[in-house]
Amino acid sequence: MQNFLDFEKPLLEIRTKIEELRHLKDTSENIANELTVLQDKFDKKLDEIYENLTPIQKVKVCRHQDRPKFDEIVNTIFDKFEVICGDRRYSDDASIKGGLAKIENKKFLVVGNDKGIDIDTRVKNNFGMAKPEGYRKAQRLFNLASKFKLPVVTFIDTPGAFPGVEAEDRGQSEAIASSIRCSINVETPIFSFIIGEGGSGGAVALATGNKVFMLEHAIYSVISPEGCASILWRSANESEKAAESLKLTAQDLLELEVIDEIIKEPRGGAHRDVSGICNQIKECILRINNQFDGVSSDKIISQREEKYLCIGKKFLVN
Repeated sequence: MQNFLDFEKPLLEIRTKIEELRHLKDTSENIANELTVLQDKFDKKLDEIYENLTPIQKVKVCRHQDRPKFDEIVNTIFDKFEVICGDRRYSDDASIKGGLAKIENKKFLVVGNDKGIDIDTRVKNNFGMAKPEGYRKAQRLFNLASKFKLPVVTFIDTPGAFPGVEAEDRGQSEAIASSIRCSINVETPIFSFIIGEGGSGGAVALATGNKVFMLEHAIYSVISPEGCASILWRSANESEKAAESLKLTAQDLLELEVIDEIIKEPRGGAHRDVSGICNQIKECILRINNQFDGVSSDKIISQREEKYLCIGKKFLVN
């Protein structure tokens, strides 16, 4: 049975009744009619719940264990994907993956966070929290994109960069800052997609694109609601209040002009129709790539620089 979040409890109750009826050997018309009624009730309740999600509920949706991750999205969207490993300095960081990809005859360089799909891959990928070698691998890939004139597609889904002592010892902050600087100077367009969590500088390191897109129920913030609540209210129990204050939803960030476009998710979240959301992302990549076709490297870089220099300007009080 599908995994349900705490605020989806009414859906679980209806789904349980549906499954019970389906397992009955009775195939009478009355059972069929009851199933139809229950399915209509389920669909109506699903629409009702997802029509007005609160910020903290969106946080839970974007962290859903069944939400599509990097591998599934990339393998669905692209016809071919060849992984490139290692940062050529220390080691390979599994939490950031990248490589060469194709959609029909169009070539791209893809980089993204990979949280993993089960407990083994999540531990191996450090739950999507990259260390310095991950960001240095990203820089290596960005430089390859410039060298071979390949558009870059980035997928962001991380709670943030890994905050451990060993990461700080190896230059975590420098690696993040260098990734941002490197991506600003890439000579080809960068299209960034925030597909789940976009946490702090660890997300910005991959999200400095010419165009930034967010899935409808993704989040993008300087800190997690729990982290913010622990600092401001000394209690993670205030995370709901923090989520409201952080303006971390796609709708908030579009209004603030931090992102360029929202990609609507299937009813009930991306995990309920992975192929549907991947098709939307694929169409978006091809559409935006056509807009940058023939644009010079100088214009691409200047557009990217101007985009980030202008964020927040309209909100300044004279």
